[in-house]
Amino acid sequence: TVVLGMIGAVDDYYKLRYKNSKGIKPKKKLLFQVLFSTLVSLYLLAPSFQSFIEKTTSLKPPIAKTFSEKRVTTLSTTKYSSMLYMPFMKQPLLEFKGALLFILWLFLILVITGTSNAVNLTDGLDGLAAGCIIMVAITLAIFAFLSNHMELSRYLNILYIEGSGEIAVYLLALSGAALGFLWFNGYPAQVFMGDTGSLGLGGILGLSAILIKRELILALAGMIFVVETLSVILQVLSYKFRNKKRIFLCSPLHHHFEYKGWPETKVVLRFWIISLLFCIIAIASLKFQ
Repeated sequence: TVVLGMIGAVDDYYKLRYKNSKGIKPKKKLLFQVLFSTLVSLYLLAPSFQSFIEKTTSLKPPIAKTFSEKRVTTLSTTKYSSMLYMPFMKQPLLEFKGALLFILWLFLILVITGTSNAVNLTDGLDGLAAGCIIMVAITLAIFAFLSNHMELSRYLNILYIEGSGEIAVYLLALSGAALGFLWFNGYPAQVFMGDTGSLGLGGILGLSAILIKRELILALAGMIFVVETLSVILQVLSYKFRNKKRIFLCSPLHHHFEYKGWPETKVVLRFWIISLLFCIIAIASLKFQ
C-alpha cells in the first residue's frame, strides 16, 4: 500500500509541481510497480527468500519478537500458494509445481500490478472508482472472514487460512474509509484520490486476493476494473494495427459512454449496479463449492 501509494504520490507531485498532466513516464511508473510486485511475489512463493526476510530483525520492530508465536500465518502462504482456485469449482483449478512456479510467479505479479493500474484507469469519473472499490473490498472481506473459520470453511468447502480474519478487518476498514471519501468524491467531487489513492488501493485489493487465494474471485467481483482495462488495451491495439481505427469513441470505457451523451452521474450509477451484480455473483459462487 505504502510503496504503490508513494509511486502515485510522486506522480501526482510531478503533475502539480511541474504542471505536467502526464506525471512520471508510464514506462518508468510501470517498472517501479513491477519491481514491487516481483519482491512481494518472491516473498510469497520462495521459502528461502521468505526465511531471509523473517530472520532480518532490522526489518521488524522490537515488539515483533513478543508476538513471534502469534503472528498472522496468512502471510506465510508457502503451503497453498502454488494452487489456483476457480470460482464455482470445488477443487483447485491448477497446481503449479517445479518450473511451472515461474508461471505462477508471473501471474501474481500481473495480479498486483494489473489491479493497481486497473483501479487507476477506472478513476476517471466522480465516485466511480471509490464505489467499486468499496463493493470489491467487502466481497473479499467476506471470503477472508469465512476462510478464517475452520468449521465454516469446511462447510463451504473453501480453503482454511489461519489469520485471514485480520485481512477481513483490514479490508472492511478500507471500505469504511472509502465510504467516507466517497461522501466528498461523489458528483460534483470536492476531493480526488489521484494516483496516490488509486494505485495504492488497487494494490491492496490485488495483494489481499493473493493472500486468501481468491485471485479469480477478484477478477469476477472487480469486473468493472477488468472491462475498463481491456477497453484501453483493445483501443490501443486497434489504433496501432488497424490503421488508426478505434473500437470505442474514447477509452477507458466510461469515457465512451460520456461521448455518447450519457451524463456522468448516469454512467457512474450504472457501472456501480454492474459492479454490485458481479460482487453478488462472486459471493454466490460459495454455494456451488
